[in-house]
Amino acid sequence: MTPQEALVALNMLPKIGPIRVRRLVEAFGDPSKILGADKDRLMRVDGIGEETAKILQSWQDHADPITELHEAAERGISVITQDEPNYPASLREAYDPPLVLYVWGEITPRDRHAISIVGSRRATHYGMQATKKLSYQIAQAGFTIISGLARGIDTAAHEAAVAANGRTIAVLGSGLAKLFPQENLALAEKIASGFGAVVSEFPLNKSPDKQTFPMRNRIVAAWARAVLVVECPAWSGSLITANLASEYGKPIFAVPGPIDKPTSAGCNQLIRDGATLVADASHLLEDLGELPFARKASQVEPAAEIPQLPEEEAAVYAAVTSDEAAVDLIIERCGLPAHTVTANLMKLEMRRLVRAYPGFRYARR
Repeated sequence: MTPQEALVALNMLPKIGPIRVRRLVEAFGDPSKILGADKDRLMRVDGIGEETAKILQSWQDHADPITELHEAAERGISVITQDEPNYPASLREAYDPPLVLYVWGEITPRDRHAISIVGSRRATHYGMQATKKLSYQIAQAGFTIISGLARGIDTAAHEAAVAANGRTIAVLGSGLAKLFPQENLALAEKIASGFGAVVSEFPLNKSPDKQTFPMRNRIVAAWARAVLVVECPAWSGSLITANLASEYGKPIFAVPGPIDKPTSAGCNQLIRDGATLVADASHLLEDLGELPFARKASQVEPAAEIPQLPEEEAAVYAAVTSDEAAVDLIIERCGLPAHTVTANLMKLEMRRLVRAYPGFRYARR
């Protein structure tokens, strides 16, 4: 058994986790020597009790790494371990790094320059618009956008990064064969097709549960150079992500919100506690520094370029009139897929050719 196969098997076992496996690897050297090892030898490792030792001895009842790796290859998914060069260095340095990463798409060296954007699943119009603006600008500045592919703020962050022709990493709280939420499958396919990667530490067919999302959040916190919280209530998983990032020594940024809105209470509290207030991407980029391959975040293409709009952008622009129209009507008018229309509406908004209104309605400026 290869070390990769052994780590995949260990990752599939219940009640083990990356911290215990790291201790086992330190004790045994080769991951393949752990599986089926003598119970007494296993129990001499710190944190390995009798129950865990029994699971390790009967590992074949829980895991089939050969079949797992074969299914991943058939789905176009690569499986990388901490020893491989494309495993993110920032994750490798974390206290409890994932044993393996399932990667649909591609992780590149520039993804070390990443900013995590998180927020509420039940985002308001204010939160969505702020996320789109900031994610677009940050992606244009050359940073990879990391988020969790959840509804609301996460979705807006990924979509805006794609619209900016930037890079984005979606970190799942489920296996890649159980992508959640299913409504974001088209977005995930778009990301994996050349705009970044969809990533999970969980076996392919692992369904999401209450434990997988906090585990996902630690990756979002550890991978990026900084975390930006756009909108969240006082009790939110986004605050957990921010706290984890703070423990990792990462700077925390937050978008302020109306003082009378519970949906912004979490961000406002973060700012009170010392997070840097962000109203424009420049506030964040000034602290992190510009990248050598960056485009200016504030660069907006002039309206004079309207005749030279790319084909899809032009089709969407033609479907928008001076009267406010719901996005569903715009989709119907131009006959393009929903994710294509929303991405191009974002581009047009950043070009200052269309304006967004509450209720996902758009009109020409």
